Amino acid sequence: MVFPVLLSIFALSSISIPFVYLTGKRSPRAAAIFVASLILINLGLLAGTIPTIMDSSSHQWIETYQWIPNLGNTQFTLFVDGMSVSVALISLVLLFTATIYSINYMAGKKNLPAYYALICMLSVGLVGVFLTSNLLLFYFCWELMLVPAYFIVGEWGHGNSYKSALKLFIFTHAGAVFVLLGIGSIYWLTGTTEMFTVNGILGAQAMLLGVSASNIIKWILLALTAGFAVKMAVFPVHIWLPDAHSEAPAPMSALLSGVVISAGAYAILRIVFGVVFPAIDVTFAVSFLHALSIIAIITAFFGSFLALRATDIKRVIAYSSISHMGYIMFGISLFPVSVAGGTAVVLASSIAITGTILHIISHAASKGLFFLTAGGIMHQLNDERDIRKMGGLASKMPFSTVSGMIAALSIAGIPPLACFISEFLIFMGAFQLIAADSFYIIPTALMLVATVFSLAYSLRFISKVFFGTAPGELVEDVHGGSNCVHDSSAVCTGGGHGGKFDVPNWMKAALAILAALVVLIGVYPTFFMQLIQTVTFG
Repeated sequence: MVFPVLLSIFALSSISIPFVYLTGKRSPRAAAIFVASLILINLGLLAGTIPTIMDSSSHQWIETYQWIPNLGNTQFTLFVDGMSVSVALISLVLLFTATIYSINYMAGKKNLPAYYALICMLSVGLVGVFLTSNLLLFYFCWELMLVPAYFIVGEWGHGNSYKSALKLFIFTHAGAVFVLLGIGSIYWLTGTTEMFTVNGILGAQAMLLGVSASNIIKWILLALTAGFAVKMAVFPVHIWLPDAHSEAPAPMSALLSGVVISAGAYAILRIVFGVVFPAIDVTFAVSFLHALSIIAIITAFFGSFLALRATDIKRVIAYSSISHMGYIMFGISLFPVSVAGGTAVVLASSIAITGTILHIISHAASKGLFFLTAGGIMHQLNDERDIRKMGGLASKMPFSTVSGMIAALSIAGIPPLACFISEFLIFMGAFQLIAADSFYIIPTALMLVATVFSLAYSLRFISKVFFGTAPGELVEDVHGGSNCVHDSSAVCTGGGHGGKFDVPNWMKAALAILAALVVLIGVYPTFFMQLIQTVTFG
């Protein structure tokens, strides 16, 4: 009997939520270490499935349990393949770094037992999305992510945080309604909620019932794509993202931008293209893919332009997240149209698919590092957010400067950092596709132009924050032992030594882990690429 690895991941995190809260009542730091330890155990359990995924004929790890007999004998099915295990691993790494970062960042804040319990709850929903092939369980985890996210943003966020949290809740829940309609329609047509079973039945139903079923399947495809696109925050359903990501505490911003919005991209690949796309006709599939590429272009440019104009340090990064969802959507639009109509089965060894999935991973690591660095800067500068009032921090915060430059340059697509290789693969896939579909000549050219704007806002961020000179001279206050910018903004932080006031050690540890990962993925992407290339679509 196979050890229930995936069920253990669910059970450990779920059962631990009240114990995390009780531990936090005695010591918030102990609660953080408790959560971090759970995540490390889950990382180990998940990593243990990789040999089976790589070596087995199915390239999957599957656990099946009886669940709801009256609902078509619905099974509680947990599984991972090369794509889901890769995204789940990076999600757990980000959860771990966000948790240990919180030890210093959240110190002294109110109601920390609840904060760490909510982080634990978020891990259940977030990782659960990547570990199931049952559409009902997927939807349960999809909605579960929203509950802790709402309370973390609202309770510990900046400014009018509950307004931002409400916007997050309304938009993403509205998107979830479309997801639920799509799942309900799939069950109505097929009598099952198992992804892999649905995959075969939908195409047969389209052929058996003719035009009516075919039209319903098209609407299912559009409904699911729209629902997941809201979570991705692509244009024009991006409105919730800037407020939620910039007002959230930095660890939550890293999770929102790193993996929560990436879950939308994963869901489009896993459910829209893995389950529904093979059942639609080729003509509609081509139009659908072309429409996605247009949305991708608008999203990439829109996010870049806003990032170029923004002066709030976290909004610059939030807008760059919108831009990079454009890159991922463009990669998705390069999906092999031959899968439509059930005419072909393809591996993710297609350059475009590999690059798109790899960009989900590389963007998660880079953007997590970016937000945690920005949070550390704000933490040390008494919550100063305006990049025009910063400058010259390279000499004062050398560790944060290195991590911030690694993050910004990766987001800009500079080699040998993580986002370079994934963007390179996406564009290589686009160039290959142009030979078969000339439509992609202009979209590919425009997306290449968009990379220039990504570089522009990244360099602007680096120059404004780390180099140059601040509006006031940064000196050490000999009376209070604090570092202050002596101008009208009165930016100060305590405890500087020799004019330096870099982030505390737990925050440094989190930044170091993610910075090393961003460099490692850029230099040696083979580990994730080998996992991704075992995935089958169609």
